[in-house]
Amino acid sequence: MKLYNIIKDKLNLVETKQFPLERDIQNLIEKNTLELFNVEFVESELTVGKYRIDTLCYDEENNSFVIVEYKKGDSYSVIDQGYTYLQLLLNNKSDFLLTLSKHFNRFLDVKDIDWSQSKIVFISQSFNKFQKDSVNFKNLPFELWEIKRYSNSTLVLNQHKPTSDEKIDSLNVGKNDSLINSVNKEVKVVEIEEHLSKSKKEIIQVWNELSSRFSELEGVELVSKKHYVSLSLENKTVGYFNFQKNGIRLDFSRGNVNPDGTRSKNYFDIDDPKGISKESSWEWKSGTKGTVYKISILKDTDIDYIMFLIKQKYKNIINP
Repeated sequence: MKLYNIIKDKLNLVETKQFPLERDIQNLIEKNTLELFNVEFVESELTVGKYRIDTLCYDEENNSFVIVEYKKGDSYSVIDQGYTYLQLLLNNKSDFLLTLSKHFNRFLDVKDIDWSQSKIVFISQSFNKFQKDSVNFKNLPFELWEIKRYSNSTLVLNQHKPTSDEKIDSLNVGKNDSLINSVNKEVKVVEIEEHLSKSKKEIIQVWNELSSRFSELEGVELVSKKHYVSLSLENKTVGYFNFQKNGIRLDFSRGNVNPDGTRSKNYFDIDDPKGISKESSWEWKSGTKGTVYKISILKDTDIDYIMFLIKQKYKNIINP
């Protein structure tokens, strides 16, 4: 990919600017984990046993740990290191809990974390073909991100996404068999198909029709989580889809109402002439109230109208 500046209709090539040190990438990422990955930075250079974790983060949405590793060169195996670090996490839960407890300044128990949603994020200026092919499985709890910096202070992060329908546990991986199997017993990547398996055939047909319309929203992607599928735009969620036997529940987060009655930035009010959205709220100990719209999508639901509602939330995100 070539990048240009346009100055009076003249194209000026913007050249790549390498990061001389792995630590330069790490410092930049750790200061911007929320913006880049929607996770909270917890600890840098955490030592557990004989291993050192580059960056430890916490994913509030999934209530889980995310380990970020920065790589330079191509003499390492993504599969080997990824599963080794996941096993390190699962075998040393108390160490990670202690670190997170200190970060939040409150006691946390093992049951307070969803260990099944643990994840490893690898960041490098480049990955070779072997490294990319080695993680070309649909159910790996790893993410590969290539980072590029340019001479005009532009930063680009591109995620390498798997294209295969193959699952890692379907293959014989030799000496790493026991390691992979032990981790996969606890860490689970839930695919969209697993959510769909809860629903009747006619509801799946409704979903297929609806999801085919998401191409009308530039930049969105479907992200499968443990309990739902989110329609996301650059780490911001447009809507949450919860699959049930006879329907799909679509949730829109509205925002928060503070104890003094003020609302959070970009608070969302829906225009719903048919009145199919139901308001719901809850209150935290601080007195702040969280609010959400809930919408039931059934076999005879008007898909055009659902898209009308979804586009409102989408515009609310892109035009804060």
